[in-house]
Amino acid sequence: MRTKEVLVLSYQESWKDDFEKIAKELQEALGNLILRIEHVGSTSVPELSAKPIIDIDLVIACDTDLSEVIKALAAIGYIHEGNLGIEGREAFAYSGKEHLQVHHLYVCPEDSPELKRHLAFRDYLRSHPEAVLAYGNVKEKAAKLFPKDIDSYIAYKSSIIEEIYKELEK
Repeated sequence: MRTKEVLVLSYQESWKDDFEKIAKELQEALGNLILRIEHVGSTSVPELSAKPIIDIDLVIACDTDLSEVIKALAAIGYIHEGNLGIEGREAFAYSGKEHLQVHHLYVCPEDSPELKRHLAFRDYLRSHPEAVLAYGNVKEKAAKLFPKDIDSYIAYKSSIIEEIYKELEK
């Protein structure tokens, strides 16, 4: 699902609505199999420049049968990809979702360190406008430097992400 092209846009108010449309479809399909749906990633942070891709974590109870979640998601066009090398997070690709904004979908148990990391990062940025500005500037510069190389884009912004994680540890 990952693209090689890099497009970073100024924050778009429409990303909230895009998330809500996706979340509504997911909630209708999954019902009580999930505890909640979290909008994470850069599109979830007001005023942060981002790639126009909505990141979503579906939170399940630790004792929820993942195979039931996988079946329910498969019924609406999602394909389980495994954890893609990151423990505590199951990734899903999709087809037939042209009516929705491009998105990344993950399923995480509520005690997942990866879920906690996503939420802590998002919440830190939401409450630190100076970090939003700095991170957004780095992302915009990285996109200009590496418009067709997602791996170099990711590498370029990794140091500021590490700085933010160090702030979270304080």
